[in-house]
Amino acid sequence: MLTDAKEMAPYLSDWRGRYHGAACAVVRPGTTQEVAAVVRLCAAAGVPMVPQGGNTGLCGGATPDGGGRAVVLSLGRLDRVRAVDADNNTIMIEAGCTLAGLQQAAIAADRFFPLSLASEGSCTVGGNLSTNAGGVQVLRYGNMRELTLGLEAVLPDGRIWNGLRGLRKDNTGYDLKQLFIGAEGTLGFITAAVLKLFPAIRQRATAWVAVPDPGAAVRLLGMMRAVCSDRVTAFELIGGTALGLVLQHIPGARPPLQAGGEWSVLVELSDSACNAELDTELERALTLASEQGLVGDAVVAGNLAQAEALWALRENISEAQRIEGISIKHDIAIPVSRIPAFLERARAALQHAWPDVRIVAFGHIGDGNLHYNLSKPAAADNRKFISRTPEVNRIVHDLVAGFDGSISAEHGLGQLKRDELLRYKSVVEMDMMRAVKQALDPHGLMNPGKVLAPVRPESRGDAET
Repeated sequence: MLTDAKEMAPYLSDWRGRYHGAACAVVRPGTTQEVAAVVRLCAAAGVPMVPQGGNTGLCGGATPDGGGRAVVLSLGRLDRVRAVDADNNTIMIEAGCTLAGLQQAAIAADRFFPLSLASEGSCTVGGNLSTNAGGVQVLRYGNMRELTLGLEAVLPDGRIWNGLRGLRKDNTGYDLKQLFIGAEGTLGFITAAVLKLFPAIRQRATAWVAVPDPGAAVRLLGMMRAVCSDRVTAFELIGGTALGLVLQHIPGARPPLQAGGEWSVLVELSDSACNAELDTELERALTLASEQGLVGDAVVAGNLAQAEALWALRENISEAQRIEGISIKHDIAIPVSRIPAFLERARAALQHAWPDVRIVAFGHIGDGNLHYNLSKPAAADNRKFISRTPEVNRIVHDLVAGFDGSISAEHGLGQLKRDELLRYKSVVEMDMMRAVKQALDPHGLMNPGKVLAPVRPESRGDAET
């Protein structure tokens, strides 16, 4: 247990430095039973509890409020691999294990765990589950919901729910694990999980491809999947401004192509077979796409180092933005077919309001998840622009809703988007969510102030059904 202000400080701010809170203590339990003991004590005393993993979240979901009454439960000591069942292709692992640690445990068993994020060396399994993390390979493998077979969680009264079953078919009533995935610790604290594993990847082929526009990128995706089937593992759209920030701020970054365009795609094929000849397959597909006018210049990585250099350009976009300065960030999901129209309409609307707005757009176009971030190049102008965040969000999020999209794709809601939810979820949906919260956490002690906003009748969404 930590109570010294300096020792607690790293646990009381989020990674981006946007949210700062206070706590009466930080506790670091080492077992599920210790988590349960802490929860029972806090519940009896009416003390709020905030779970925290690697503290790499982008929406303030793991930061306590400023009241100073909460206890932060840092779960980093729950980092054990409990079991690997290679024949069942599953791993049972604790919530505090880092994503990179999980990946290495899978490799040690000659298996593959597909979730991959830029923060994988620091983010934890519990955090990935609590935000239903996606990453770059959702296109083929799905997000954390699809990768999870069972959970163990500590409930708000301190009881332990053991749902650690490695079953792909279990039709015995409600699928309770789904309540906790994506709930950001507001219904209970995940302490362990049974996750799917896959055959080890033996071959990869990676290319950086210039495309004329996002519409061509969507058509290229369809063609690649038709030609290469489910070997298309990742398909990332990168705007020219995003790439430019990486080249400006990240040491060692080099342009992937001689002539940079406004839009690029990073595509990767992978296969567990040793004789797949993926490089040849990727080159053949890109040649066909070029003949159809979908591709300009392209480079196929000739070795692992070159592939890693291409991926570093994509994975360092967030870090480059952090160095550049604060921006208004959006983590949105749009049906893949409607991404080009959204990008065009959003650009027009934002430039009409702020002609010199800088748009940093990139993301997992294969599953419709865009990171759409906005700023001004000059620091003084940017400070004024950031103060207009509610107006900017209204333009972007209203367009997202108009395209039947989501204002949160993989980062969660946390504090950042909690109030926005009231505008874009119907009254029925909000009532259902509050009913679940009331049933499991009637005293509101589990990560209070996250996900669900207090009821404000004047802003309870535009839809009634």
